[in-house]
Amino acid sequence: MDALKSIRTLDQDKIDIVNQLLLPHIIEYVQIETIEQAHDAIKSMKIRGAPAIGSLASLSIASTLSSAVKATPRPDFLASPASLEAYIAPKLEYLFTARPTAVNLGAAMRRLAKVLSQAVTAHQQQSEPRVSDTDAAVAIANDIIAEAKLIGGEDKAQNITMSKLGGDWLHKRVGGSRKYLNVLTVCNTGSLATSGYGTALGFITYLHEQGLLERAYYTQTAPYHQGSRLTSLELHTLSIPSTMICDTMVGSLFQHKSMHAVVVGADRIARNGDTANKIGTYNAAVLAARHKIAFIVVAPTSSVDLSIADGSGIPIEHRPPLEACLVRGALHPPSYDAAGHKVQAQVLITPGAVGETEGGVYNPSFDVTPAELITAIVTEKYVAVKREGEASFELLREAEEAE
Repeated sequence: MDALKSIRTLDQDKIDIVNQLLLPHIIEYVQIETIEQAHDAIKSMKIRGAPAIGSLASLSIASTLSSAVKATPRPDFLASPASLEAYIAPKLEYLFTARPTAVNLGAAMRRLAKVLSQAVTAHQQQSEPRVSDTDAAVAIANDIIAEAKLIGGEDKAQNITMSKLGGDWLHKRVGGSRKYLNVLTVCNTGSLATSGYGTALGFITYLHEQGLLERAYYTQTAPYHQGSRLTSLELHTLSIPSTMICDTMVGSLFQHKSMHAVVVGADRIARNGDTANKIGTYNAAVLAARHKIAFIVVAPTSSVDLSIADGSGIPIEHRPPLEACLVRGALHPPSYDAAGHKVQAQVLITPGAVGETEGGVYNPSFDVTPAELITAIVTEKYVAVKREGEASFELLREAEEAE
């Protein structure tokens, strides 16, 4: 069975996303018709995963502009390049506020802002004969649409490339001839978190496709349970041998099973290699170091933020306290609605006051794993490792050498 797609575009202007809050029991696609709906879908985690939310935000800009260009009459913001900039620039800033830790979202919005700014400046500096303001605005809008669609489409090819780079690197590290590797992952980093194939889960998929994987282990990843809801669904859909563990069982797994690597994605990687990822990643890294298990970060270069020296500069999103007190899922034994769908429910698992008391819940969405605990950082351009005796990576050098 083919992997689920987090985003599908039915035509130039229509975007559907799979509502990940209802998975794995109900597969429901939600149409995204406005930038505001895209923002809400990202913030409410109907869609999540750093690459996927960058793609959705970009495609929502493309959809809005494409509809505007085709409209009769055209909206006022296409009257001139200046009016287009005044309309779109705040929209780009607004979309970034939906999930501030994920650098892909910011990188995508900055790419579009750069196209907009450069085109507006070029029009202003144009010598005679000048293109009319309206024609120039439409041309700039089309440039933004093209760039936004490029952002939305380039992710899958990058994921396949980095998965091969990382998988081959790990296979060589363990001796080259050994097959049947055991790998642990955290959260969800497959097709549901990207535009296709996945980052860390793509790495696992590649090992499986090459006949090198014995079993993939994955944490439940509380409190949103991206592992037990989403990673489990993807692994079963792809018929990859897998075992779920509770977040608190990582140490026990390492004590009793022969493990070859922990492979995770990233929401933001600092210049020195410090990596922000789903909460619980740091725990797994500490235990991997204790058991001398390779800890590998797999992420596109768009997740590497060279403007931040180390992890102390990464903003960490904190989710509402109540979210850590709730669990959602299908009723068991199952009950079905008129459409044949399993009836789902959301239940409170704590005393009610816990989520309402000041300081009653500590609920960061991400933690930062120090570079010293990371064995390798894999992107679509390179596999970075630390120099002998060094505790940090030199990702600026890696980026320069990859150019």
